[in-house]
Amino acid sequence: MSDNHDIRDAIVDTAIELAERSSWEAVRLFDVAAEMKISLDDIRLHFREKEDLVDAWFDRADSAMLKLSENADFLALPHQERLNDLIMTWLNALSVHRNVTRQMIGAKLEPGHVHIQIPAIMRVSRTVQWVREAAQRDATYVRRALEETALTTIYLATFVYWMNDASNDSQNTREFLRHKLQLAETLDRAVYGFQQESTESPPSRVETEVIESNR
Repeated sequence: MSDNHDIRDAIVDTAIELAERSSWEAVRLFDVAAEMKISLDDIRLHFREKEDLVDAWFDRADSAMLKLSENADFLALPHQERLNDLIMTWLNALSVHRNVTRQMIGAKLEPGHVHIQIPAIMRVSRTVQWVREAAQRDATYVRRALEETALTTIYLATFVYWMNDASNDSQNTREFLRHKLQLAETLDRAVYGFQQESTESPPSRVETEVIESNR
């Protein structure tokens, strides 16, 4: 299993190194195979297509984020700071190859790439769910749905901002994210006050209809 992970990581690293020399668009799997002196079938055993390498690259960011949540000091932080640290850790894991990451996203947004855009939406949702789990958010029913929507919007807006942020240590992104999270918390308190998430009552009929309509 360890060897399999090592090979997967090496394939991803090689593809990104080739992209740094030219562009992500120009990377071909046969070039990766040639660079590594392996066969295309060796790559196929680990990745079905080039797009899977992008998922593996973002998986690394997910993993770095989740490892942060294992720190005892992390759980002592207020929820807003947990979310801030998790998202920034996710971005920092990609920062060494920020330009290639931006090219990966650009490729997904090209017209006619619906077959990779729909999975990309699911990918965003999956990462946001891991952010909520790592931050130990336990809102339920309508509050959970609203929180997920707000966090997804903040995560995407911060990601876009970060991709073009040239400030030292992404400080501008940190401030951008902190401001958005503070705004979201202010709105949450305006609606729910300081009510504990875990003590929410079951939804009313109207709230249930709202949830169903959003699905």
